[in-house]
Amino acid sequence: MVETVNLDVDRGGSEEHLLLAAETSKTDCSWRLNFDGFELSPEHKEKPPRGLHDCLGVLREEDIVAEYYQQQVEMLEGFNEMDALADRGFVPGMSKEEREKLAKSETAAIRISNIANMVLFAAKVYASIRSGSLAIIASTLDSLLDLLSGFILWFTAFSMQTPNPYQYPIGKKRMQPLGILVFASVMATLGLQIILESVRTLISEESNFNLTKEQERWVVGIMIFVTLVKLVLVFYCRSFTNEIVKAYAQDHFFDVVTNIIGLVAALLANYITGWIDPVGAIILALYTIRTWSMTVLENVNSLVGKSATPEFLQKLTYLCWNHHKAIRHIDTVRAYTFGSHYFVEVDIVLPADMPLQEAHDIGESLQEKLELLQEIERAFVHLDYEYSHKPEHAQAHQ
Repeated sequence: MVETVNLDVDRGGSEEHLLLAAETSKTDCSWRLNFDGFELSPEHKEKPPRGLHDCLGVLREEDIVAEYYQQQVEMLEGFNEMDALADRGFVPGMSKEEREKLAKSETAAIRISNIANMVLFAAKVYASIRSGSLAIIASTLDSLLDLLSGFILWFTAFSMQTPNPYQYPIGKKRMQPLGILVFASVMATLGLQIILESVRTLISEESNFNLTKEQERWVVGIMIFVTLVKLVLVFYCRSFTNEIVKAYAQDHFFDVVTNIIGLVAALLANYITGWIDPVGAIILALYTIRTWSMTVLENVNSLVGKSATPEFLQKLTYLCWNHHKAIRHIDTVRAYTFGSHYFVEVDIVLPADMPLQEAHDIGESLQEKLELLQEIERAFVHLDYEYSHKPEHAQAHQ
């Protein structure tokens, strides 16, 4: 019979457990994995400059080589972080003052983006009313997507900050992807409605599109102003390393593209032939549906429990092995999505004659180290005395 220890019961003495593990690792480190002797040349440590081809998803041969070396740099940096976590019990980083300053600047960037989205959306609504262009309306719909998605991110973040351990014992981390799924379904329906209206306009030959000189000046002025503001926000948000701010930068860039396509389609329909306007609207609606379909797939993966990347599992395995000298084998390291974070399951093998108290302290301190990583929502550590048995929860994987 396999003996296991429930590590969620006794949470007391966590600091003592981490200090015990740190003291044990300092006495003799010959058993630990160590990558201190591995170092890449300075030119490979720098991230390659981003260009237009990166935004369009086109990779050149030199980009692939640079990406490979960047992965090696990130792997070594990840191992160094795990070494610091194993030795000190915390992940090194910026000071509290530096983190607060960076958080304020990132918050300011998000607020500026949200305010700009609201103002520019109102301007594009006015341009849509003045012109009646389906392409401009489709571009305005894309701006509505950005505005409402920002609201959903804010609302779900606010909801997750108000935990209720009785009604939601494992938290509300799945609210964000669930909200995005509901929102994306609504937006896909609106995009489909624009496509149907554009097709109806093409079939019925009601595509006599004509703008007066005053309407044209208003539409061109508003769309150029919106595009320039979005372009400034692209470069501003790209100066940050925060993933959320970088996502805003990507959204701003795609807004620039959709604004240009919408304006060009409206002008071509005005000066050449009217059918170009509904065709441009169809292109923008298809692009919007495709973009949000990709977002839906990403969030579905976070809900169904997709496995973490091999690089992240590599870091966890490295941390587990270097945690304590008494660990004989690592049977399983598993991490899977739970909303925007991971659940982690680790099976380690300890000596069969080790006292229960000592084994419990080793396992609990490892659990607390794992949960210090910001990507991890909750960690479960299973203790065993051999690794030749049938895998735990084997029936669930059949």
